[in-house]
Amino acid sequence: MSIETPSIPVLESIACFSRRYDAWLVDIWGVLHNGLRPFASAVEACRLFREGGGVVVLISNAPRPRETVAEQLLEVGVPADCYDGIATSGDVTRTLMAEKAGQTLFHIGPARDLPIFDDLGVSLGGVAESAAVVCSGLYDDETETAADYADLLAECLARKLPMICANPDIKVERGDRLIYCAGAIAKAYEEIGGEVIYAGKPYKPIYDLAMALVSELRGADLPKHRILAIGDGLHTDIAGAVAQNIDSVFVASGVHLAGGREEGVEAAQIARLFEGSKSRPVAALSQLIW
Repeated sequence: MSIETPSIPVLESIACFSRRYDAWLVDIWGVLHNGLRPFASAVEACRLFREGGGVVVLISNAPRPRETVAEQLLEVGVPADCYDGIATSGDVTRTLMAEKAGQTLFHIGPARDLPIFDDLGVSLGGVAESAAVVCSGLYDDETETAADYADLLAECLARKLPMICANPDIKVERGDRLIYCAGAIAKAYEEIGGEVIYAGKPYKPIYDLAMALVSELRGADLPKHRILAIGDGLHTDIAGAVAQNIDSVFVASGVHLAGGREEGVEAAQIARLFEGSKSRPVAALSQLIW
């Protein structure tokens, strides 16, 4: 006899969950903004949760230090009063790179990600003289895909260089478009036999960092059942939270459901999306809204 999988409820508002949790781990890109503008309802939801005594830690696969991400949030229009702290895959990547002090590293990614290397005692060089690859993204994510890196990755593989992936996301929304991220290149490298170490979601180190921030902000450790993760990535936000025994809410961005944010989503769509998956959220929203 088969056991029917419980349905995933689609909420109209996150407010009904506000008393169940003392802290939120909120994804940034796709939940708080789309790379060009903030989502006002999400900003307001985070503000109201904080006003009620909750702690909001932003948890992001941004391949940059938290200070840089805070500056970029202001530039996009996300105010500092809607969150308490930030944990980024860039922070985790810096910890991994600190172990390679004195070595030369090869960087795949745009110049805007260079702050990730500051004050670590590493130098940047070409493939031939490097001990490892650090991939933070594509050189030009407006026009390139992972396929454009086939020759470069083959060169790295020939030297058996391990890769540190500073952003496990495959794609994110930028405005009304989807663009490729470092995760797409890392996946391509793995497919040809390369070794990849992932710094961000869904892997444990970034959750350890985020939960340490929660404990610091609250002045005490918080049981996992009092923490809620909110994100739009099935294989990063939701899978990562489930792996850490943390409840999660799925936000329907264009990464998985085109038009979901604007047009809304139905329970049947969410059921199809998570059919057969062991990583299931406790609820879904078309957008983060109070």
